[in-house]
Order: sequence, then C-alpha cells, then structure tokens
Amino acid sequence: MLRAILRAATADSRTAPDRSIPAVIVSSKLSSSNYSSSTSTKSSLTKAKKSKQKAAAQSEEASAAAADDDFSDPLGDEAARNRRLAEDDKDPSLDVGPNGRALFTSATAISHLSRKDACSYMKFSTEALNEVLPEGLPAGMVKEFEDSRRCALLVRQSFLDLRDNFRRIVDPPLRPSDGKCPKVLKQIVLDGPVSCGKSIALAMLVHWARDEGWLVFYVPKGRDWTHGGFFYQNPETGFWDTPVQAANILQDFLKRNESHLKQLTCQISDPIPLGEGAGVGWMKGVDSMAMPEGSTLYDLAQMGIRHTHAAVGVVVRLRKELSLVKDIPVLIAVDQYNSWFTFSDYGEAVTVRSWRPIHAKELATVNAFRSMMHDDMMVGAFSHSTAVGKLRQELPDVPKDARINFPRYSFDEAATVSYYYLSIGFYTIMLAKIDMLGSILRREVFSKQRLVRREVFSDENWKKVYYLSNGNGTEMRWLAPLMR
Repeated sequence: MLRAILRAATADSRTAPDRSIPAVIVSSKLSSSNYSSSTSTKSSLTKAKKSKQKAAAQSEEASAAAADDDFSDPLGDEAARNRRLAEDDKDPSLDVGPNGRALFTSATAISHLSRKDACSYMKFSTEALNEVLPEGLPAGMVKEFEDSRRCALLVRQSFLDLRDNFRRIVDPPLRPSDGKCPKVLKQIVLDGPVSCGKSIALAMLVHWARDEGWLVFYVPKGRDWTHGGFFYQNPETGFWDTPVQAANILQDFLKRNESHLKQLTCQISDPIPLGEGAGVGWMKGVDSMAMPEGSTLYDLAQMGIRHTHAAVGVVVRLRKELSLVKDIPVLIAVDQYNSWFTFSDYGEAVTVRSWRPIHAKELATVNAFRSMMHDDMMVGAFSHSTAVGKLRQELPDVPKDARINFPRYSFDEAATVSYYYLSIGFYTIMLAKIDMLGSILRREVFSKQRLVRREVFSDENWKKVYYLSNGNGTEMRWLAPLMR
C-alpha cells in the first residue's frame, strides 16, 4: 500500500513541478512577493494612465489641428468670424421661423415696422446703435449680442404698442377714435418681471424717437444719479447737490442732441445759481452766473460742463427749459427709474453715533426730473438689477394710470426666439488647462458651434424651454443649449 502511494507521488512529481513551499520560506518571502506584485501593479497602472494621457493628448492635438485649419488665428481672427456670420446671413435656409415664415423682417427702420412684423427679428449694426445711443446700450441688449454674435432684436407687439402710443401724441389720427384704440398716455412707467425686455424696449423707443428728429433726454442708468461722487447740502435750496453727476448728465445729453440744442433758444433769462464745486469749494463773493441774451440750450449745457459750481443749477434749469420747447417733440426716457424712489448711497451724520440715509428725492437733480405730474412726454423703466425691491403700486409724483405691466415672451414670441437660436452660430474661445508639471491636461480650442443643435431641436423641446423659463429671455438663452 505504501509502495503504491510512493509510486503515484513520484509519477505526479515527474509530470508537474512541485508547488509546495516550506513554511519557513513562505513566511520569509511573503512580504517581498507582495511588494513585487504591488510594484508591478502600480507600474502597469502608471503605464496605462500615461498611455491614456498620450492618446487623449494626441486626439486633442488632432482636434486642435483640425480647428486650426478652420481658424488660422484662434484667439483673434475677427475677420474669419465676421466672414462666417456674413455667410450665415446669406444662407436662405437659416431665415426660416415657425410655420415656415421668414425669421427676419424686411423693414430697414423702426418707424417702418407694423403689426405684421411682430414676432420677427430686425437686424442692426453695432456702429449705428452706438451712434444713436451714445449714452450706452442696455446690459441685456449687449449680452444678447455677445451670445449670439449677431446684432438683431426681436420685434415685439408690446414695443409696437409703446411706440404707437407716443406716435399718436405727436401725430394724432385724422379720424376720431371709436373706442377701439387704447388710451393715449403721455407719462408711462414700464414695470414687469425681471428680464422681460423693459430696458431694451425703452432703448428702442429712444432710437425711434431720434430717428424721427425728436429731442430725447435719455438716462440709461438712473442709479448713477444716486451713487458715487461728491455731495453736499445746499443751504439755499435745502437739497443735496451732486456736481460730479450733474456734469456727467450734461455731457451725455450733448452727445446726440448737440445739433438740436444749438437751434433752441433759452426761454428763461434768470441767472444760474452757483453752489459748491467738486473739490474746489465755494466761489468767493459770487452766488449766481448770468446767462447772456440769446443763449441757446447748447450754451446752457456748456456752462454747466465748464463751471463745476454751476453744474447742478444748469441741470435743474435744463429741466424747466425742456418743458418750454415747442418747436420739436421732447421725450424724457429714464431707465432704472425705480432707483429714484428709494434711498441713495449718501447719508449725513446726525450725532456722533448715528447716521441718516439720504433719500433720492432729496437730491436736486433727481428732484428736478423724477416727477411725472406735468404735460411733457416721459417714460421710465423699472430695473430689477438695481436691487431696489418691490415698490408700492401708487408712486408719489406719478399718475395713477401711468404704470403698465410689460410682459415676458408670449408663446409665439418664444417660438420665434427658439428658431432664431437654432439659426445663429456663436463662437467660444477655450483655453488650455496645465498642471503643476507643465503638461497639458486638457486642450480646448477656438471653435464654432450652434447654440441649438439641429438634431435635438423640436417643437416639444423648445416648448419645454419656454415653460421652464416662463418666458424669461435670459433663462431661455441659458436653457437653449441644454436641449437633448
């Protein structure tokens, strides 16, 4: 029996190597064997990671080279971008809106727009907009142009109603109203939800009025009147004067209206009261400055710009002069109008340990222009970016029926906006991300892509975007690339 077992063991040892290891050898070599196995595993993982990084770098370099073929200067080839945008403008397949109708209107001026052009886009040029609106463009308009890389704005029915309201004031219809036309309002306050287009509508109204030859006093940032600069309380008037802001107001007013102001003669011949100059104090022995006979409104504005002591007094006088202009229509347009109904950035010390904030109505410049209780044409737009908060429905110095609600995008307008985002191309500059050792972890290139991809665009998807954003223009632009 024992011999049979030995023969079988001998046969097995000849056919397969002996894998038995003495216990002493196992215990002595266990740690070294584990170290060698872990070292080999780590080295294999490191090699795999390096190979993956090399492959990723090679693929990214290939994509970068392909992109460089399209864009010779990825960070500054403005000519290539403009050329591709011009090609898109000539592509008739991109000028298709909802239900197959044209996406862009054929009207070349805002005055030519009619109700048939509602829910379509109108093209502008940046140079022309900066020329007509030298005081500055609304932030929402600038953001829209930057994201779409195209200067075009949606023609909305709410804006056409606003424009026609002031058009009927200056050029009333020949036939008497039969009750179907809405009531004409000379003073309007545009209120509404955030990002509903109030500032853009106000800027387009100013654009149209200036195209028609009106004299427009446009304030794109009413909040600037109540923040920053030098301020003091005038003992003669009791109001707080801000000479730095007053000089800026006059400079902005002259940017576009110089030709009109040179033709309008001052109707008030009283001397201009002087105040404290910015950083120079009071003038000794002089409290007013006479206006020469035959002076124009341009001369009046220049006096406030040249003499800092007269800046605030000129702004207050200018408001009175604008009410007396009868030769051409005059429109006062103020954005961020709600910032004039709350506290300013200024304050006065009451005691050693107490401080009183100064309300905007206590500022001489704001007090001169804030009231709508007059017969002049004036429109103000609320801006929720100023963080003023919700104001009460009935505002002081504002007619009860002047406050109207400016709506967000309607269903039809949202459809046009979605098709517009489908048609436009926008450019993205992507930079390289480098680790501490100097190797490129991710290389992203300058590329052109559609804001909305055609393969995922559908009526169902853009309706989801519309209902999620509730017609908010900014949110629709943000949600559009997320279509899946």
